[in-house]
Amino acid sequence: MAVARPLAVLFACGLNSVRSPIAAGLFGQMFGRSTYVGSAGVRKGELDPFAVAVMAEIGIDISRHKPVTFEELDEWEGLNFDLIVTLAPEAHHRALELTRTSGVEVEYWPTADPSAVEGSRAQRLNAYREVRDLLLARIRERFAGPRTGNE
Repeated sequence: MAVARPLAVLFACGLNSVRSPIAAGLFGQMFGRSTYVGSAGVRKGELDPFAVAVMAEIGIDISRHKPVTFEELDEWEGLNFDLIVTLAPEAHHRALELTRTSGVEVEYWPTADPSAVEGSRAQRLNAYREVRDLLLARIRERFAGPRTGNE
């Protein structure tokens, strides 16, 4: 039995520069306009060029993403999401704090920060690819439901 997909999903991490834009890009590619998707961070960073590069490898352009904080998002459009998926501990705590008086569901998907990996360009890109692929698998598992064979 397929789980009903939320109408609006927010992915959140620390800086809204790597993990949450990747997750939002993957989700948007998978579900198009059938579900609204956004991303935010506890603080605002700069969009990471490695995140843009590993998404471009699979045909998804996130280069126009502008990092935003929870507060900015709340001011602009409100936190009107059915589900907030947090990818970092600080984002999880912030999401719980912001939603304690609302009916928004919050899920924590612990996801390593690939920007912490040091080494050659190839080693660093591989860390970003691992995060991208992990998030893709989690999104498929959580939202796509089982395949019925006639899709």
